[in-house]
Amino acid sequence: MSLLEFYEMFSTNRPDVTIPSLHRVPHAGHFNVFKRSGYCTANPSPYNRRDFYKISLIIGKGVLHYPDQRIEIDGTAMIFNNTTVPYSWETTSEFQSGYFCLFTENFMRQRTEPLKETILARIQESPVFFIDAQQEQFISAIFEKMIAELASDYAYKADMMRNYINLLVHEALKTRPALPELKSTNAASRITSLFFDLLEKQFPIFSSDTVLQLRTANDFAGKLSIHVNHLNHAVKETTGKTTSEHIANRIANEAIALLKHTEWNIAEIGYSLGFEYPANFNTFFKRHTQVAPKAIREHRGENQLRQAM
Repeated sequence: MSLLEFYEMFSTNRPDVTIPSLHRVPHAGHFNVFKRSGYCTANPSPYNRRDFYKISLIIGKGVLHYPDQRIEIDGTAMIFNNTTVPYSWETTSEFQSGYFCLFTENFMRQRTEPLKETILARIQESPVFFIDAQQEQFISAIFEKMIAELASDYAYKADMMRNYINLLVHEALKTRPALPELKSTNAASRITSLFFDLLEKQFPIFSSDTVLQLRTANDFAGKLSIHVNHLNHAVKETTGKTTSEHIANRIANEAIALLKHTEWNIAEIGYSLGFEYPANFNTFFKRHTQVAPKAIREHRGENQLRQAM
């Protein structure tokens, strides 16, 4: 879903919302913030990837659908959605309140650092943060400040919005157990960032005729013109996971999304992900997800049948 598609859908339920001019987005980026009340509907949002980031303060009941997760929310939580993972939100209670803000990657990259090296990168694998009443009050105040500043004519309000976004992320991270600090040198961080950039540029896959080109640590090392041992050391030092683990996890997540949301057969999906033989894809998928691709496809069919009934 593009920004324009979002605003077209959003303004249908909120006639007071004007679709903004988006011609400057490629250069300056985009940011906006809204209250959730009056916008949420009983119909689930479309299940797809967005080309923008979204941070929501959810007050009410609902279900967040992810490729391999179904997360129920009953009360108050923060949700962080990024551009790489498809999702859908389904409200399950009449009462819905809270706020959300959305922004593009280049809005956050005004300070020239890659987004994957910012604080936002730390919350991409954990989209939901449950918060208490005191945090709800504090976070609501941040969103209210966003709304007030966005309406002002302050020349540096974009910088303030970036600071508010970082405050929201830090407040969410405080709800999780402390993690060991990442040990990384500037060189290791730079190499790791280049690796992730190459990895993510391959996704999403839009055609079954497209074949994944970079599938192994050696493939990425060759593309980056460095020795594979150097790449493996940098990625492991920076993230705590091996290069191969990151590649496999990303391929597995893409496979789940394709099984759930395309009509391609399993052989076509495996081929597009670089597996020449279906048996090899089945073995890989079962090793990383504990289920067979056929089980994901059959479960999707059961869900569609229930919805039709």
